[in-house]
Amino acid sequence: MKLISANWKMNLTPSQTKEYLQKFLPLIYGLEGREVLICPPFPSLCVASEMLKDSSIKLGAQNCHHDKKGAYTGEVSLDMLKELGISYVIVGHSERRWIFGESDEFVNKKITACLKASVRPILCVGERLEEREAGLTFKVVETQIRLALSGLEEFTDSLDIAYEPVWAIGTGNPATPEDAQVVHAYIKDLLCHINPKHGGKTRVLYGGSVNPRNSGDYMRMKDVDGLLVGGASLEPESFAQIIKSF
Repeated sequence: MKLISANWKMNLTPSQTKEYLQKFLPLIYGLEGREVLICPPFPSLCVASEMLKDSSIKLGAQNCHHDKKGAYTGEVSLDMLKELGISYVIVGHSERRWIFGESDEFVNKKITACLKASVRPILCVGERLEEREAGLTFKVVETQIRLALSGLEEFTDSLDIAYEPVWAIGTGNPATPEDAQVVHAYIKDLLCHINPKHGGKTRVLYGGSVNPRNSGDYMRMKDVDGLLVGGASLEPESFAQIIKSF
């Protein structure tokens, strides 16, 4: 089933989350044939969890720590998140990598912890503009995937991958659907080599300046299995349009 996920990043307070979901839920009521996921900031998870408990919409977190507990000021464990009903965690987002310095090895630890906790990780990969211009897109994406899944190759059917070219995130300059298709096909071929047993069982999402005008074009691509939506998911009407666009 296709997955459409909202990544609200550092936006929407708990009260704003309540108001958002009051508007959003009726807009997609009864809609079938796709999986919808919302990933609010940590303070809004409690409100979202309560409001989504009787719906089919899944709840996810934008980050986690790989240890169960400890002296990690400002961090949140998977046990804490699971008690709120989350079933997904976004791991390795470019903003975590480039702003907060998270390495591929650190991403690997988080994915390992998610799988052990029966939480589905969404692994984000993607190249920066200078890497794209140097013709390194495939090399960067392959390195990120291989390092993130080191020792976890047999579990490729238990996670999703989001291709998010860094140069397209929040810039209003998205990759074309055709460009996304090429990279998605490459990722799926790579995964078949990494784990032939589960080849084709990993959903590959596109993220990077997705909006109601272009979402349908992405979803018509053969190897695009869903979307990871940032800014355009912050308005309930906008996100609902994206979900209904295919």
